[in-house]
Amino acid sequence: MSVSVLKIEHPSQDWKDYELLDSGRGEKLERFGSYILARPEPKALWDKTLSEKEWMSAAHTKFIPGAGFSKAGKEDSGSWNRLRRMDDRWQIRYPLSGGEKPMTMRLGLTSFKHVGIFPEQAPNWEYIFRNTSSLVAKAAGEGRPVPKVLNLFAYTGGASLAAKAAGADVTHLDSVRQVVTWAHENMDLSGLDGIRWIVEDAMKFVEREARRGNQYQGIILDPPAYGHGTDGEKWKLDECLFRMLRGVSSILAPKDSFMVLNLYSNGYSAALGETVVREAFGLKDGYSLEVGELALRDRFDKVLPLSVFERLRR
Repeated sequence: MSVSVLKIEHPSQDWKDYELLDSGRGEKLERFGSYILARPEPKALWDKTLSEKEWMSAAHTKFIPGAGFSKAGKEDSGSWNRLRRMDDRWQIRYPLSGGEKPMTMRLGLTSFKHVGIFPEQAPNWEYIFRNTSSLVAKAAGEGRPVPKVLNLFAYTGGASLAAKAAGADVTHLDSVRQVVTWAHENMDLSGLDGIRWIVEDAMKFVEREARRGNQYQGIILDPPAYGHGTDGEKWKLDECLFRMLRGVSSILAPKDSFMVLNLYSNGYSAALGETVVREAFGLKDGYSLEVGELALRDRFDKVLPLSVFERLRR
């Protein structure tokens, strides 16, 4: 058993299509490809380095939150204040280390400040690609089927693309049909195919897979603080996470497998995530567990931590 406590990981500087330019006073100034966006970021508790005039002259658009934004962990819809001409939709690329070609993802301005990608997740994509590639090579050498990877709460599919680029049999699940369609578009743009798409409640799917005795060599989870399933099922992270992980523990192959858990909820620490994973999986020996934070670093060396991760390998 080995545990790496509180690793801090950032996207590689080799990623030319994304940059955090500045952060502070509850906002972040980011470049996605050719466009610069100003968005709310409650964790940016410090002062901005650039002046407000410099922010506004650089930004193509700024998100204006609606009333009640971020209360009780939820986001109310808002609007984008266009400051310079830009497309409603555009594309960026991410070069996986060791990949044959970059992942291509379509971005767009949504009413909830998101643009279709969480750039701090790049280190997780690298981990998924690296570990999946290793499993695929081992399975091929031993004459076994291609490893299966399940991506839950999969959003627009960055993690699904990384696993597919590594050669896995990938299942992508989300309860929102529109974002599954978005993920399918990203697969096509990336020159990949064969991902299995499922629009369903994640808990129902995991528990049904457990009853059927199905297993996966890789499972990825990026659950929201709050959410709803396809039939109105309520998801609340505090109440559902342990049950979900218990279900995942029963469908993750006991050997030559990995799990990646990402948690955005404020108040969740890497230590908390480590404990809930240990208890849900009943971990004793024969495994490796990495824990830490995913962060962005702006041009002025201010580090903006955005999520915690737990990566189990056995």
